[in-house]
Amino acid sequence: MSEISVIVSTYNRPDALGATLRSLGRQSDRGFEIGVADDGSGAATRDAVKAWTLKLGVPLKHVWHEDRGFRLAEIRNRAIAVSSGNYLVFLDGDCIAPSGFVAAHRALAEPGFLVGGNRVLLSHALTNQILANNLEPEAWGLASWVLRRVRGDINRLLPLLRLPLGPLRKRLADEWEGVRGGNFAVHRADLERVDGFEAFFTGWGLEDSDIVIRMLRAGVRRKDGRFATGVLHLWHPESDRSGFAANQVRLDALIKSDRVRALSGLSSLTHERAAVAV
Repeated sequence: MSEISVIVSTYNRPDALGATLRSLGRQSDRGFEIGVADDGSGAATRDAVKAWTLKLGVPLKHVWHEDRGFRLAEIRNRAIAVSSGNYLVFLDGDCIAPSGFVAAHRALAEPGFLVGGNRVLLSHALTNQILANNLEPEAWGLASWVLRRVRGDINRLLPLLRLPLGPLRKRLADEWEGVRGGNFAVHRADLERVDGFEAFFTGWGLEDSDIVIRMLRAGVRRKDGRFATGVLHLWHPESDRSGFAANQVRLDALIKSDRVRALSGLSSLTHERAAVAV
């Protein structure tokens, strides 16, 4: 397979982004590039990206647009547009990836299929310990995680287990619910069939459901990435959900229609030029 592009979304959380980038720098599979999709962060994030660029050992591009509210779908499209990989892996910038993360996604990659991964939620206290002390949980063994589960520092253990599910990975091939934008992957050609993410989704929520529904309509099937691609999700305060109701209206309208392509997707990136640092 050609090179993979890992698209890492972020907004004004440089400490968590640093942990994410560090974990990507330790991947056993080195055949990938990173695109940081920055939804309008300040200078601290730019400085963090610049510092990690020299340490990672893989190409990194920082794609930024002006802070005009929550525009995650659009900035992901902008990062996709400047990426070069034939396979796209999406990861939130507050998720720490185990060393086999990229290799697992590569192993599961298949034309005509998207792969949805999962996550372990870390407690507020454990997140603070990790970020304040530069701890490296991507290197911790299972015994350490069992202890932290007993202590209540994580919500579950199963995403950390690695099991060969074989044909069971396709048992949810036509189901859109449950795929999260913070850990999923798809071939570029399959994503382009639906023109990428729908930029009309602004504010938190449901842009991932929208693109999965449209890809299923385009003939792309779902493959389960659980027990292979799980990541560690650092705690954060609940996002502002004031735009959720409007996004739900958008999703409901999509479900009632037969539309496949985004109304404002990759092909609509002409209005505002994003800043790209390589």
